[in-house]
Amino acid sequence: MNVYEILNKQAEAYKDKPAIIFKDQKISFSNLKSNAFKLVNALKAQGISRGDKVAIYLPSCPEYVYSYLAVFCLGATGIPLDFMLKAEEITSCLNHSETKLLILAPKEGLAPEVIKQAVPSLEKIIVCHAETPETISYQEIVSEAAAEIEDIDISDSDLSLIMYTSGTTGKPKGVMLNYKHLEGSPAAMKHFVDLTDKDVKLSALPLSHIAGFIYIQNCIRFGITLVLMERFNPVGFLKNIQQYKVTCFHIVPAMYMAFLTLKHIDQFDLSSVRWMVVFGAPSSPDMMRLFNKNCPNARLLNGWGMTETCPPNTVTPLDSDKIESIGKSSPHCEIKLFDDDDKEVASGQVGEIVIKGWVVMDGYYKDEELTRSLIKDGWFHTGDLGRFDDEGFLYIAGRKKEMIKVAGQIVFAPEVEACLYKHEAVAEAAVIGVADEKLRGEAVRAFVVLKEGQILASEDLRAFTRDHLAQFKVPQQIIIVDDLPKNRTGKIDKEALKIKERTV
Repeated sequence: MNVYEILNKQAEAYKDKPAIIFKDQKISFSNLKSNAFKLVNALKAQGISRGDKVAIYLPSCPEYVYSYLAVFCLGATGIPLDFMLKAEEITSCLNHSETKLLILAPKEGLAPEVIKQAVPSLEKIIVCHAETPETISYQEIVSEAAAEIEDIDISDSDLSLIMYTSGTTGKPKGVMLNYKHLEGSPAAMKHFVDLTDKDVKLSALPLSHIAGFIYIQNCIRFGITLVLMERFNPVGFLKNIQQYKVTCFHIVPAMYMAFLTLKHIDQFDLSSVRWMVVFGAPSSPDMMRLFNKNCPNARLLNGWGMTETCPPNTVTPLDSDKIESIGKSSPHCEIKLFDDDDKEVASGQVGEIVIKGWVVMDGYYKDEELTRSLIKDGWFHTGDLGRFDDEGFLYIAGRKKEMIKVAGQIVFAPEVEACLYKHEAVAEAAVIGVADEKLRGEAVRAFVVLKEGQILASEDLRAFTRDHLAQFKVPQQIIIVDDLPKNRTGKIDKEALKIKERTV
């Protein structure tokens, strides 16, 4: 993807049209180009050139967008960091990636000089909207920079991004994406949905995450207007839809549940929405169908993909009602289901989802062993379990780690969660397996958050599951909680639940 050419083309085509709306501030495509190009010249003046590592530690804001675009125009490598990371996690990623320059926003408890001392490769720190000792002012260097740049020769194989997905306090896991990979998500969007320059998309996802980054790609590639929220809150999300006549968006299930269960959702005009994609975790079909009551003009789609594979890799077709399915693969990749011996399973059987094609990452940065263990003969082993129906539609069964072995029987956590979501009092549910010596294996344990104002006893909910599940799938224990732990993209963090269980 040649970002320099795309920005020039869209600035000419759309000029004063809003590219980004952030806190009611409208940034035109012309200004998007000039702001990104000014940052390119500012970074060049700080010694950044093709192949250098530039880390971005900002909340979701226009400067995050400019930083991505400037890095790509330079042929450098971006290291997007989540703004929720702590100092120890930040320095771990910076050292692992050998970052040369860091763009950050001030944050309580974060001392730039301490970070610089802890990262030998880090030469300079640029700070947005603040002045701190031994750092460079973002606003100052950009205001002094020219708004015109020259195109730089960049190879498709050059490293565009290292995206850290987990393990940042121990052994960081950085996904390597090259410049060809930047075309993966736009190509998939073009195949799956009818996105045009008339669309307005709303993002409340972290721009450091691949799902948030896709919004930026949509904006510059398709000429859409991107309404950008610094962070997600359900009321603000619905207000933005109504105010800016949002036509489409993609979110994770926890966000969907949060605004769907608002008492006053019917007070918002959501008629502008054409389609919405829920992705990131198995979703309850019953909860998904409730969406149409409040968005009667919208198509509800289910999608799937990973940072390692330039998502989305599957999406329910616009003309399909199979919202339980995550759809079929894009033409840019091949998807199969393998058993534990890496043999393809028969239709209808559950197997591990494996994916092959140019959209698969180059590997994990500085971790050849992990790369070899997950990419075998070109097939990336996702760790997700699925099954195909007779029409070739793919269904998520859960993660391999979510298989619960109960007295020799296999229970898939998402199936139990889907049952719990059928109860009208349940807002959120998470199911894990816990050690059980009596069963010589594991027992099913569920954690449930009730909807506001609802009162329900655990045993009554267990009785409800017995009416819908085989006995061995019924949770041995259901624990009613006020909330469930979430990771930085809003998914329920089951690893945190398991750790908590082991320490109780």
